[in-house]
Amino acid sequence: MTPSRDQLQEVLASVGRPALRYADIRHTVTHQQDVRVRNGEVDHLASTVDRAVGVRVLVGNGWGFAATSDISEPSLRATARRALEVAAASNIASTVEVVLSEIEPHVARWASSYEIDPWSVPLNRKIDHLLQATEPMRGDPRIHQVSGDISSYRQEKIFASTVGSYIEQSTTEMGGGIEAVAIAGNEFQRRTYPNPFGGDFQASGWEFIEQLALARRALQIRDEAIALLTAPKAPAGRFDLIVGSSQLALQVHESCGHPTELDRALGLEISLAGGSFLQPDMLGNFRYGSDLVNIVADATVPRSIGSFGFDDDGVPAQRFHLIREGMFVDYLTGRDTAPTLGRRSNGTVRAESAARIPIIRMTNINLEPGTMPLAEMIAQTRRGIFVDTNKSWSIDDLRLNFQFGCEVAWEIENGRLGRLLKNPLYTGSTPQFWRSCDAVGDAASWQIWGLPNCGKGDPMQTMRVAHGAPAARFRDVEMG
Repeated sequence: MTPSRDQLQEVLASVGRPALRYADIRHTVTHQQDVRVRNGEVDHLASTVDRAVGVRVLVGNGWGFAATSDISEPSLRATARRALEVAAASNIASTVEVVLSEIEPHVARWASSYEIDPWSVPLNRKIDHLLQATEPMRGDPRIHQVSGDISSYRQEKIFASTVGSYIEQSTTEMGGGIEAVAIAGNEFQRRTYPNPFGGDFQASGWEFIEQLALARRALQIRDEAIALLTAPKAPAGRFDLIVGSSQLALQVHESCGHPTELDRALGLEISLAGGSFLQPDMLGNFRYGSDLVNIVADATVPRSIGSFGFDDDGVPAQRFHLIREGMFVDYLTGRDTAPTLGRRSNGTVRAESAARIPIIRMTNINLEPGTMPLAEMIAQTRRGIFVDTNKSWSIDDLRLNFQFGCEVAWEIENGRLGRLLKNPLYTGSTPQFWRSCDAVGDAASWQIWGLPNCGKGDPMQTMRVAHGAPAARFRDVEMG
C-alpha cells in the first residue's frame, strides 16, 4: 500500500505551527534480493522489502525527525507530531541560526532505465548463472574457495514538502561478480572480477549481469590467483605508479569524495568517521592536485547507481566540479549547509531510506578522463609499477594520510609490463599524491564503478554511490 498524494499533503498541513519554517515527508519502499554461491553450492539467499515514512521539520532553528513503518493515517499524524516535539526540543538547545538556500517547487517523476526487470528473472536462473560462472575456477587443489554474487535492488520514493514539491522516483539496480581464493602453505591470495565488494553495480536490469560475462573471465581470475601464490612480492621504495581504473575509483572515493562533504568539514558528521582536511577557507585557493586533475560530482550519469532526479531536499540532480585543474573549488552541499559558503545547494542530500534523516552523500564522483592512451602511459614509464583492484585500505579521519593494498600488480621496465607482483602496497598524503599526477588516461581506460556500501552517519546509513576513473600515473610514490 502506498500513501496517496492527498494523504501526504494532509500530513504536511497538520504540522503547521507559527514557528514552523519548513517540513517534508518521504515514503520509500526498498526491495533487495541477494544470491551467493560458494564451491558449487548456494551459500546465501536473502530477499527483503523495507517500507518507511519519515517526517522532517524545521521549527525555529531546530530540526526534528521521526519515522514509522506504519503508513495508516493515525500513524502518519502521530509521526508528524513526534517530529515537531523533537524540533521544539532541538530549537531550545540550538545555538546556530539555520539558513536554508532557496529552492523552486518541483512536481516531477523520474526513473532509472532497464531492459530486463531483475524481478522477472527466476531465482533458479540467477543461481544457475552463478554456478556456471564459478565452476570453471574449481578443480585445482590450490583453489580453496570460489564464489559468486548477484544482487538486485529497487527503491521507490515519494517526496512532498511545504515548498510545494511532489516528486516520485524509482531506481532499479543490479550487481554481481566472482571471486577465487588460492592457498598454498602460508600463502593466501584472492582475485575478484570485476571488482571486490560483491562485484560491479549499475542502474540497469538483468542485461547488466549478462554483459559482465562472468563465466568468460573465470579461468583468467583462477589463473591469476594461482600465479600470485608464487609471484615475487611488490618491492618497497619509491616508484612511478600507474593506478588502474578500479583502484583509482576507490582512491577518489576516499581521498576526494569524503573530504568534500561539507557537513564533515563543518564538524556536523564528525563523530562516526571524522572530519576533513579541506576547510572552507581553502575554497578557490588550495591546490589539491596537478592541473591534469579534474574531479566532478555528477548525479546525471545514465545507468549509474549514484544518479537520481532529485535529492532528498527536493533539489534537482546536478553536475559540478569539486576539483578543477587541480584547484579545490566546491563541496557537496545541502540546503542547510550551502549558505555557510554563500552558495545554493548543489543537490547532494540523501538518506538510505525514509527511516533515516537525509545527510550529505556522494553522487557519482568522477575523475574526468585525460588524453593519454594507457599503452602510451606505460610506454613512457621507465621504471614503475602498475596496480589495480583494491584489497585493503586505511585512511585517517581527516582523509589526509592513506595506505592502499591491491590484489595485483605488474612491474614496468623500460616502458613494458613485466613480472606479475603480489601484495602491492602504496601510501601517501592526499594533496601530495594528487599533485604528483602527471598523466591521466583517455576515455578508453575510463569506467564508472558502482559502490553500494558507502557508510556514513550515526546511526549508520549505507548509501549507493559510484565513481568514474581512467588509469592515471603518479610520480615518486612510496611503495611497500
